[in-house]
Amino acid sequence: MITGLRSRLRIELGQLATAQIEYLLKNVFVRKRIEGRLSEKKGAAMMSLKQVLFAFAVVCAGASSVMADEIKAGDLVITQAWSRATPNGARAGAGYLTIENKGSTPDRLIGGVAEVAGKIEIHEMAMSDGVMKMRPLDKGLVIEPGKTVKLAPGGYHVMLMDLKGSLKKGSKLPVTLEFEKAGKVQVSFDVEDVGAQGPSGAGDMMPDHSKMKM
Repeated sequence: MITGLRSRLRIELGQLATAQIEYLLKNVFVRKRIEGRLSEKKGAAMMSLKQVLFAFAVVCAGASSVMADEIKAGDLVITQAWSRATPNGARAGAGYLTIENKGSTPDRLIGGVAEVAGKIEIHEMAMSDGVMKMRPLDKGLVIEPGKTVKLAPGGYHVMLMDLKGSLKKGSKLPVTLEFEKAGKVQVSFDVEDVGAQGPSGAGDMMPDHSKMKM
């Protein structure tokens, strides 16, 4: 069914990139709406469908570009690498990313290096006795086979310590991550706005590592 729907969309919405069409089809709600519109087989309904999809395509365009930036290292697939801008004089920052293990054995993120930081550690933020606390993962972060681990504000993150300069919004932050099995992997982090919650740059209320004392 999806194969036929994909073909119809490519005919009706030729201006959309293939990656965007695939993104649309993965969204169950949107796919149901598309199927309903196509079944009506009316000019007005198809025009409405086009308007809805083109608007939705603009929204998901950023996600499509993120998907294209995936990095493969052994059995691991790394996507959505981003960081937050830091004010002048900040001593710490954080990096976030998503790691998928497509292999049959676990791997472990154990550290990394970057020119902008004196030291990199893998940290976790978690609630303890009603208080949000941050701690280093001395043994690294395990990525189990067949699982995906998301490093995000308020949870796991790559801690950039002893910053030698501020992280500027819109810049690229090159970091070499080190995995137990996949080895050293070069990753470019997109620096987003201060307080961003993800690669899209939307704000959130998560802790700002640039203001934390080490």
